[in-house]
Order: sequence, then C-alpha cells, then structure tokens
Amino acid sequence: MGNGPPKVTVASEAKFRHSLMPARPRAVSFAAALVALVATGFVVVNGQAAVPADAGKPAASVSTPEARPAAKSAGLLNDWLRKESEAMRAWDIGGDVRMRYVNSEGAVSTGPVMTATPSGTKPLTTPVNANNDFIAKGKPNDNEELLLRERFHVGYTPVSWFTVFGEFRNSTASWDQRHPSPNQDETDLHQAYLAFGDPKLFPLVGIFGRQVLNYGDRRLVSDPPWLNNGRTFDAVRLRFVSDAVWVDAFAGHQVVPQQDHFNRSNSDDLLTGIYASTDKLLPWQETQLYFLARNANSNAISSVDSLVPGAPATARDIYIPGLRFKSLPGKLGGWDYTVEAAGQFGSIHNATLKKRLDQQAYAVFANVGYTWTNTWGAPRLGVGYEGGSGDSNPKDGRNETFDSVFGTIHQYYGQMDLFGYRNLQIPRVGASLTPLKNLVLTVDYLKFWLADTQDYLYPASGPGRNSNGYGIHPTFDSYVGSEADVIAKYAPLAWLKLEAGYGHFFVGDYIRQSVKSVAANGGTVDADWCYVQTTISF
Repeated sequence: MGNGPPKVTVASEAKFRHSLMPARPRAVSFAAALVALVATGFVVVNGQAAVPADAGKPAASVSTPEARPAAKSAGLLNDWLRKESEAMRAWDIGGDVRMRYVNSEGAVSTGPVMTATPSGTKPLTTPVNANNDFIAKGKPNDNEELLLRERFHVGYTPVSWFTVFGEFRNSTASWDQRHPSPNQDETDLHQAYLAFGDPKLFPLVGIFGRQVLNYGDRRLVSDPPWLNNGRTFDAVRLRFVSDAVWVDAFAGHQVVPQQDHFNRSNSDDLLTGIYASTDKLLPWQETQLYFLARNANSNAISSVDSLVPGAPATARDIYIPGLRFKSLPGKLGGWDYTVEAAGQFGSIHNATLKKRLDQQAYAVFANVGYTWTNTWGAPRLGVGYEGGSGDSNPKDGRNETFDSVFGTIHQYYGQMDLFGYRNLQIPRVGASLTPLKNLVLTVDYLKFWLADTQDYLYPASGPGRNSNGYGIHPTFDSYVGSEADVIAKYAPLAWLKLEAGYGHFFVGDYIRQSVKSVAANGGTVDADWCYVQTTISF
C-alpha cells in the first residue's frame, strides 16, 4: 500500500512480490439476503471505508477478472493519515468489514470437519454433513448462515529493510447448523510477523512469524479469501530476488482456528516448500516450478492444537513436485491460459488397514480463454479442466487419491463448494461480461465424473461420503452431476464491493444410484445455493 509495509495477504501477494522485485430458494432466503445487504450498507454509510482488500484480484474462474474499484487508493485511513503527516508514510493502518448471507438447500458445503475429539472434552456433532447431501427424506441437508468478519491491521516500516506487521481478525457465524461452525472464531491474531531485507540493497528477504502463504493459483497452498476465518501459518519464509527469477523457501505449521482460545499452530503438521518463478524463460509466460512437502505425525490428529478444523485425517509424509505455466497479460492479444500439473509420492497411514500405503497421485489443471477487448462489455469465453486422481484399488498397498494439502476450494470446482478435485474429472465452460464500469457478470457450467469408481465421492474437504447409501460402488455409473453458477460483482467505490450469486446442482446417475440403495432416503433432490455479500474497507 503506497509506501507502507509489504503486507502479505491474498489480495496483496502480487503487490508484495512486485515490491520485492524491481431452484428452490425459499422465500425467507431472499428476505434475509436483502436484510443482510441493507444492514451492511448502513454500516458503510455511517462508518469509514477503504479499498477492498481483494480489489482487482483475478477471479478463480475460467470466466473473468473481478470487478475493479472505482479508484486507486492506499485505503481511506492511510490516505487521510499520509495527507496529514509525511511521517505516516511509514505506517500502514487499515482493515475491512465483510458481511455475507448464504442459503443452501439439498446439499451443504461441509467446510473443514472435525477429525477427532480430544479426551476430556464433550463430543461434538455435525448434523449437516456430506453424507446427507442430495437425500430427499429425513436428512438435514439445508443450512443458512449470516457471516461477519472484521479485520484490522497495523504495519510500520521505519527503514526500507525492516517491517513489523500485525493483523487481528474477528469472525462470527449466526444460524449455522454445523457444530462447531467452521466459520466462527472470535477476536484472534491473524498475522504477526517481522520482515527483513530490501532487494534494492541485497537480493535476500526474510519474513518470520504468523503470515499467509499464497502460491500460484492457490490450489495447493493458500489463504482462501472465501473462508470466514482464513488460513495462516506460523512460518519462516526466505525469498531470493534477481532480475530473472524469484525463489521462495519456506517452512511452517498451519494455525488452527479455535473458538474461545488463542489460536495456535499444529506443531505436529509441517509444511515445507521451494517455489520458483520467472517470466524470462518465455517472454509471453510466467513459468513456475515447485516442490512441497507435508509431514504430519500421528499426534497431529489428536493434538491439543487441533480441537477444531485443521488437522489431517491420518498421519502422512507426502512430497509434491509440480509446475505451472500462465500467460502474461496482453502478450497474446485476447488469449490467456493457465496450465498446472502436480504429482505426489511418499506414504499415508490408512486407518482401516492400520498400515502405511505408498502415495502415488497426480492432478492436472488447464484453462484457456479469449477476451474481445474492443467489443462492448469486453466479453470473455473460457474452457477448462480440473482433475485429481482417485484410488483404483483400495487393497493394493497404494493410495492414489490426490491430497489437496492447504489449497483453496471455492470457485475453481464450482461456487457451491460441494466438491474439490479429489477423484474427480471436471470439465467446465464459462463466460463473462462487463456491461457497466466495475460491474462483472459471470456464468459457469461444470460437469463432474468420478476419476475411479473404486474410490469415494469426496466433499470439498474431509473424508469421502461413506454412509446413507454413499460409499465405494465400482458397478455404479461414474457421472456425478453438473453445476450452473451465476455471479455478479460490483465495485462502485474504491472502498465498497458488492457481490451476489446463485448456483444449482443437477444430480447425476452416481448420486441417484447411491441414494436409491437405501430405500428410506426417498430418492434424490437437486441442490440450490445463493449468497449476497458486502465488503467495506478503511
């Protein structure tokens, strides 16, 4: 932000890098959505505001970029302070408030799920879970949420080679039927780090402390912007910078949100990696190469740090080589593309077989699009494919289900967040239009097939669906279903961002056959989802 400290967040990762390198929505749904939007608008009018934290970030979609703010700004508070005093240019003070209403019917994004109940604590239940999805009778598969998130940060850069930064976050969830809600974590420390180094003086920069980690398209390591709590790591990160390449080396433990407790990181679950990027190898393309590792021992599942979502389901030692190619803006006329591929090896503990299995998995992501920049509304059409391997034989001593590690789910694999990419093949098509300045409309259509019917159908996170008719069904059809999404994003002012969206999931033969195998389920239903969201920044 201006001359302030290099805050490393989802929204500012690109800027930080640059600074280092010279059908059935209920009636109440619409009413509640309107109330949420109006209520947040009241806060905007009667309080301070600033540039949206993620303004101008590319959407995680084959369709479109996000709506951009009306004007560039370092934030209303920063702009005012720096105008009043030249000394305030060393400071970065600001934050944001976000309110979102979400309604789901027929299936609910489970979010992270608890994998263990530590001894001495009261067992917790999740009445809404993936095993209830798309079931017509007797299962709780509807949910409503009113989410509020406030963040406030302070950074100070007294000299070019030193920054101290802190950020607090408060996340609340109302009406959520999940217990515990994965979106609740009141008043906690989101980031706190020290940054040393100025690449203009020396090509090595270090960041130490609680921080976000975002790489590539955030498919494997990210602070997911959609999450109410977000994701941070207690980590050490070193970056080497030259005119031709930047290379990051990092190691850290995920911070686990824990309501009514100070958030701590899970010291038994270690993420390490090396990530390199250059735009000099090919003049029209950003080329990236990485190697990641996740090493979680058996204590990571029942650690005191993992009372709530965040722990792995089992112990694992997984190693991930990968590469990513992304076209540079404007280098190919109206065309753009992204291609990424990753493999996994190592081992993972299978709780059912009570032994370690060799990890042998892969994932491939590819998107290409064309934008008619000289046409009204700058329409864009894109196609893509998302896919992660599944396990072809649960008894052969190998695990072939791709582990999504700490990646983001939302948008890439459907706005409804019903699935990730584990054991799925997901072709998609999308289109976008910008009919007014700062207003972006997108439409996406995705189809889902199991990569292997010898493996489960997995929700966005957590174990595969394994009850109420769901499970491993090798003789069933592999077609899971399709999803259609419509999203509108509008940034009328530099400090105000409005969003609304609707999604519908059409069940396929695999789901019909699974649910039908239990007569009490009464058949299947499609799923509907809608949301409205307002973000103000100051």
